[in-house]
Amino acid sequence: MARSFDDATRRNIAELCAAFARRKPEQDAPALKHAAVAIALTEGEGGGTAFLLTLRAASLRTHSSQWALPGGRCDPGETQAQAALRELHEELGVALSQSDVLGLLDDYPTRSGYLITPVVVWVGTATDIVPNPAEVASVHRIALAAIEAEDAFSFTSIPESARRVIRFRHAGRHIHAPTAALIYQFREVLAGRDTRVADLEQPVFAWK
Repeated sequence: MARSFDDATRRNIAELCAAFARRKPEQDAPALKHAAVAIALTEGEGGGTAFLLTLRAASLRTHSSQWALPGGRCDPGETQAQAALRELHEELGVALSQSDVLGLLDDYPTRSGYLITPVVVWVGTATDIVPNPAEVASVHRIALAAIEAEDAFSFTSIPESARRVIRFRHAGRHIHAPTAALIYQFREVLAGRDTRVADLEQPVFAWK
């Protein structure tokens, strides 16, 4: 489905996010460190709507050279939306406000001890994207049509877990959970479905 980057698409996605029945955190969530990521919607190739995906810098102490949505750990007193907006500014130089937040998706508990909240935000066409080289090796605009394709996601299994491992294929490589799980749920929200992803597994290399 083609989605032009315009006010009509912004309103439609905001309505879909509002209609999404966000699930409350699990009871063990207080033991996890809270984090937030931005599903930052911007103009893609040909005037369509895309979201920003980063390749983390190789020099980072954890999860270096991995694909990720802009984001990080919540500071004390921050809401998930505030943390996502701050991290988006720190990583990509994109300064947004609360009015640019379209909605929140389900929290995703990671094997490494984080509870990640995806925050859907709208980035205007006049906003410059300037990656911080200390954190971001490169930034990519992924068309929404790419994640809405029938074969965009696949599932596999690993000996270490009974849960399914989700994968999103991009640029000839597989992107795994948590990033793939969060993108997958957003794809489902765009289709008007309340699909849960907390039970989707990460590969073993992402457990640390």
